[in-house]
Amino acid sequence: MFRGAFSKLGSSVVSRNAINTRQMSQKLAGKVAVVTASTEGIGFAIAKRLATDGASVVVSSRKKNNVEKAVAEIKSLTDNVAGIPCHVGKSEDRQLLLDFAVAKFGGIDILVSNAAVNPVMCQILDTPEEAWDKIFDTNVKAAFLLTQSAVPLMEQRGGGAIVYVASIAGYNPMTLLGAYSVSKTALLGLTKAVAAQCSSSNIRVNCLVPGIIETKFSDALTNNDAALDMIKQNVMLRRVGKPDECAGIVSFLCSEDASYVTGENFVVAGGYYSRL
Repeated sequence: MFRGAFSKLGSSVVSRNAINTRQMSQKLAGKVAVVTASTEGIGFAIAKRLATDGASVVVSSRKKNNVEKAVAEIKSLTDNVAGIPCHVGKSEDRQLLLDFAVAKFGGIDILVSNAAVNPVMCQILDTPEEAWDKIFDTNVKAAFLLTQSAVPLMEQRGGGAIVYVASIAGYNPMTLLGAYSVSKTALLGLTKAVAAQCSSSNIRVNCLVPGIIETKFSDALTNNDAALDMIKQNVMLRRVGKPDECAGIVSFLCSEDASYVTGENFVVAGGYYSRL
């Protein structure tokens, strides 16, 4: 139902997509990727996959300790990783993030915008203005501004790939996550608009739309029996997803395998309904 919704669906659930990262291809060799909010969950899985597929990856999140831990874990698989703290809501942090990538690896070819917040649980018309602004500043405005700054750097490299991380809630708004849901709908539109403008610069823009994924973002609903019943009734695969199950499609979208793919929203939701 949204980007990271619920935890395990019983002990019988076994990930059907376990990844042996040491045997990955090198289809992204020579590429430099920046991934925001990439020290845990979906963002970390994406950063790890891009790195093990050959890209040099810059990991980031707000807390230095989390960045160092994520970098160390990926370094156990490949040396093509570095990290820097970044609060995407701060213009100086966004600029430092991009400057770091250029200084460390020589440029930017790939941007994965994954950062998002949801400070309130309420119906949309009950959302305080302050919370509304925070949600849209982080989930939409920061993605837009980061794109504005990254595109010229990609143009210097002859092109690139951008992937926004939205949510199935962008298609099916959750009652108590109204503002968050609308912010994710905005990313679906941002994908289309940016793709149209960037096509002449050989920059492809697509969007990952995760469904019910097991992450920390879902902790509040982990032991919710009603939520688990909803999964059984509405998700065709009858289980939650794993972060690694979102990573492969992002690697594909950033590779030459997707050279004729842009302006699209890709749902990874186990068969959950996904239409506006």
